Amino acid sequence: MANEILNSLLKEYEQKKMREEIAADNRKEELYMKIPRLQKLDNEINSYAISVTKNIVHNKSYSLSLLSEKIHTLKKEKELILKENHIDFNYLKPHYECSLCCDTGYIQKDHYQTEMCSCLKQKLLDISFNKSNMSNLNKENFSTFNPLLFSEEINPKKYRFSISPRENILNIKEKSLKFVADFDNPNTKNLLFSGNTGLGKTFLSNCIANEVLKMGKTVLYQTAPVLLENIIDYKLNKQKSHLDNINKSVLETDLLIIDDLGTESLNSMKLSELFTIINTRILNLNHKITKTIISTNLNINEIFNKYEERIGSRIAGYYDIYCFFGDDIRFKKR
Repeated sequence: MANEILNSLLKEYEQKKMREEIAADNRKEELYMKIPRLQKLDNEINSYAISVTKNIVHNKSYSLSLLSEKIHTLKKEKELILKENHIDFNYLKPHYECSLCCDTGYIQKDHYQTEMCSCLKQKLLDISFNKSNMSNLNKENFSTFNPLLFSEEINPKKYRFSISPRENILNIKEKSLKFVADFDNPNTKNLLFSGNTGLGKTFLSNCIANEVLKMGKTVLYQTAPVLLENIIDYKLNKQKSHLDNINKSVLETDLLIIDDLGTESLNSMKLSELFTIINTRILNLNHKITKTIISTNLNINEIFNKYEERIGSRIAGYYDIYCFFGDDIRFKKR
């Protein structure tokens, strides 16, 4: 099944790549019709480039500098023509969806080795685990963040905090942006979002996910009940290949967002799996920097009471904890 999904995605990639390259060729041909000199320049550049390759193969280094200089001169003329005609240089290039892999799904590493591009990894994650969890990213992001939905009222008796809900959410937003900016710093702590429903925990998680995806990283977003049930189900059914896939995805995805922690029905197996996930990602036992966001209705004391101390202590020690409070903003959005 996994191979079928991958093959299907690779066909989509191939079709996307082909469409973009055909579109670029059409734009180029239209431009050649309007400005014939551009076609002559491109032909000359290509001809000299072939000559450079031949000289390298035959170790004729004496003419390389001359050929390179000619190519440079021709490119400068081409850039000037495009500028005079108010045409962006990228207009002639294919507009690939992913600039890293040019819509091939794979990128070339050192020593001509290839590895799966983050865009393809993300698509596989979306199909296997994320499903509809990240469908609101176009609506829930930092550009649509609205602090006016949160009250300016400072009411310690009502909210149990000495600042207003608005000041609090603005502070959490600032810390979330810093979390994104420092994502690749191994010393950056993970995040625990604690508070009742309707206070913006999921919204800010989506904001962060959006920015991390823009960085070319992978994001797995799943509720705690579904995530743990999936892992246990694969283990009980002894589907080894599937188990390896889900374990690898959960442990190695760049950003794991565990939503609704505390709503799952607990047993010893789930506690063990939850500890493995949290501990492995904290200690970078997967040999890469990974970050985790946990969203829960529980406070840190309730986490210690509900889960084993080893889970609570790791969250307390390796997570920055932010409390969401105020009135349910879902009613204010209507």
